[in-house]
Amino acid sequence: MTDSIDPRAPQRIRHDTRMRLLEAVEITDITPKMRRVRFCGDMAGFASPGHADHIKAFFFPKGVEPKLVPIGPRGAEFAEGERPEMRDYTPRAWDVDRGWIDLDFVLHGDGPASSWAAEAKVGSKLVIGGPRGSVVVPSAYDWYLLAGDETALPALIRRIEELPAGSKVIAVIEVADAAEEQGFETAADVALHYVHRNGAAAGTTRLVLDAVKALTFPDGVAYAYIAGEVGMSQAVRAHLQDERGFDPQYIKAAGYWRLGMADAHEDH
Repeated sequence: MTDSIDPRAPQRIRHDTRMRLLEAVEITDITPKMRRVRFCGDMAGFASPGHADHIKAFFFPKGVEPKLVPIGPRGAEFAEGERPEMRDYTPRAWDVDRGWIDLDFVLHGDGPASSWAAEAKVGSKLVIGGPRGSVVVPSAYDWYLLAGDETALPALIRRIEELPAGSKVIAVIEVADAAEEQGFETAADVALHYVHRNGAAAGTTRLVLDAVKALTFPDGVAYAYIAGEVGMSQAVRAHLQDERGFDPQYIKAAGYWRLGMADAHEDH
């Protein structure tokens, strides 16, 4: 007798790791603090079937021209003193045939990625790598819970846009203020709740947790995706698992950043 396969289990897919040298061709401020950059270049073979996939973006030191390097057993092989800073970004949209990809950058005023995006111009170059793999969540749940801060907006909105008609979604998204709210088009049935910090520093509030606690959930089996500041993601996960009866296998809590620490990324 064989074990039955869970139709709701997320599916993991591996991709060939490849680096690409791209050039900015269009820059759009979609909100005062969110900048979208469209890059063009060789996108052959690019795939991102999971809504929370991430590519590595490489930000080279001042005066160092972005360039491709060989990939060895330990990853990209950069010369001594030329190793760039790396950050993870969710592909917002792309077209392999036309050779472009959109990445969204939060302009929070510090850090190599935000600084690069604030100074980016048409013609600016960026090296990206990946995604190395994808996690594809089946459309087999009764409803979906999405929660996070603005760093997770590309992943959260991608999920909302990609879900098929009839899907039930509750989304709680923390942003700085009303001007940072983003719109989207979707066939899914979405109850969207934006919460605003209104001057409070990112990562210092309980806005997402308190909003989730206040929700009345639909009946049925749900999948939850929470992403953003590490402490927030962990707190929401604990609430769903310990107080709301969520199956822990159907919760993904991704820590995109940690308050007071640069380049922190933790998945749970």
